[in-house]
Amino acid sequence: MLIELDPVDRITADAVGAAGSRTFYLQARKEDRVVTLLVEKQQVQLLAASVVEILSRVGKETGQGLPEELMGLDQPLDPEWRAGRLSIGYQEERDLLVLEAEEVLPEDEEESNEGGDETAGLGELGQFGPELGVAELEEPGELEESEALEALEELEGLQADQTEERDLGRVRFWATREQMLSLARHGALVCAAGRPRCPLCGNPIDPEGHRCPALNGHRGSEP
Repeated sequence: MLIELDPVDRITADAVGAAGSRTFYLQARKEDRVVTLLVEKQQVQLLAASVVEILSRVGKETGQGLPEELMGLDQPLDPEWRAGRLSIGYQEERDLLVLEAEEVLPEDEEESNEGGDETAGLGELGQFGPELGVAELEEPGELEESEALEALEELEGLQADQTEERDLGRVRFWATREQMLSLARHGALVCAAGRPRCPLCGNPIDPEGHRCPALNGHRGSEP
């Protein structure tokens, strides 16, 4: 089932909970319709970096968007499902970015839940790299509306059989450059507000202490 907000009134990514056990959300709103998804911290980090990369390649001046104090999550939090594959693209004709998320498979969600918010896997998001995309953006203006939709349809077709069998959910958010820049900025700040990192091993430091593998020769378990 596809949920599409075209365009959104607001889109954000934020986290709830104490550092080390936070839950991350991706959320968009159009009028009185609010769509909330569970995501991983690394997905928010990579999404933020990908938005900045795409905007830099678009080459248009982008405003600052909403201030930080207006980027919090709408309550109550009622997520549709946990997101697995994420993809993003830019449509020159409408001057909008489109973000698509697909529901993670149950078995993949179980693997992801084995780690905390700092260590959970990237899922399928990582395969898109810094140019996470519905279609590769070579030059500003190259991606026309028909091409953007064709690219989306091609991605949908690649996993059509699996999607039909499992009845996976999908959402598609269309947003302005300013809205997506606000999402990237806020998401990056939220991710940076987690547990501090050990300067020796790079692992998160818990309030109760840290067992550094760089000093004791082996890696301790992480919550």
